[in-house]
Amino acid sequence: MIEITLVFEGGSRGNPGAGFGRYAIIKGNQRTVTHLEFGGTMTTPEAEYDTLITALETLVHQERASETALTIQGSSQLVVNQLKGIWRTREVRLRHRFDRVSDLLGQFRSVRLSRIPRERVTRLLKH
Repeated sequence: MIEITLVFEGGSRGNPGAGFGRYAIIKGNQRTVTHLEFGGTMTTPEAEYDTLITALETLVHQERASETALTIQGSSQLVVNQLKGIWRTREVRLRHRFDRVSDLLGQFRSVRLSRIPRERVTRLLKH
């Protein structure tokens, strides 16, 4: 079994505004941090979801997802609670992103989602 931790955050300059995101893939003592620029006009939750989608697609292509125990950590209360099924996803622009993330998560052996403080996310996403 492969154990990987994925830490993510996203935002927009202006909310809505140009979207951006960062994520870290942590496997053993190796950590890879990726910065993303989405451009366009999007909200912070859209950027958070798009960052998570990009990170999960990367993992699916790089790892044996069916053998991977994935821990996902982020500071977004909205995204984490929607993915855990605590909150409903009503916004149409978020719903298709939610569905894509759900499809990707289904490819992993196991998934654990947790919300962590923004300060910890920032620390984990530094190079």
